[in-house]
Amino acid sequence: MEGDCLSCIKYLMFLFNFFIFLGGACLLGVGIWVIVDPTGFREIVAANPLLFTGAYIMLAMGAMLFLLGFLGCCGAIRENKYLLLFFFMFILLIFLAELSAAILAFIFRENLTREFFTEELKKHYQRNNDTDVFSSTWNSVMITFACCGVNGPEDFEAVPYLPYSSLEKAIPEACCQRELQSREGMFVNREACLTGIERFQNRQGCYTVIQNTFETYVYLAGALAIGVLAIEMFAMIFAMCLFRGIQ
Repeated sequence: MEGDCLSCIKYLMFLFNFFIFLGGACLLGVGIWVIVDPTGFREIVAANPLLFTGAYIMLAMGAMLFLLGFLGCCGAIRENKYLLLFFFMFILLIFLAELSAAILAFIFRENLTREFFTEELKKHYQRNNDTDVFSSTWNSVMITFACCGVNGPEDFEAVPYLPYSSLEKAIPEACCQRELQSREGMFVNREACLTGIERFQNRQGCYTVIQNTFETYVYLAGALAIGVLAIEMFAMIFAMCLFRGIQ
């Protein structure tokens, strides 16, 4: 009976580690996609140090989970006590780091308000000055998501005009409609847009557009994170049970 129980734990641990292996592969794939994606995310990530760091953290976490799942599978199948102990300690550290990150994200979510982004835009945005990291990032966001400002074009009324622009009245050209929503996309009518004709402008604010775009994915990511934490916890329990059961 004890042998059957040990065999059951061994294969259950292999199964959980296989899911960790797949989760790591998915994180690795998403991280690579965010960095090399040609539709605008690459520019946003490269221009924003926080996103740039986050993308590489995702890559590192994906690689670690990928390796960890592989080691856990090998330790379970081969019943190697050293691999199992290494697996347990490593996954415990990752579990605590992920739990801490989730708690910090929950605590600081209040800072990412509409008012915060509006104030930052009015203070730091320099319109079409793409040599400025903040402005270049905002321009990439507005072009990619076909939106304008945080709340709408009215956000730019307090932003100074560029001295060499003869057309620009209120909004930057990143708010103008394009046939294809990328920097290479042709303007529908740039001159009419910049002189204030609304039908050639993107009128919706980026806060609402991005919130609507990612709302489903946020809940999906939260559910996935909870699932990953649960799998890691069970994997640790099975690793210790298998470790103690191996003679």
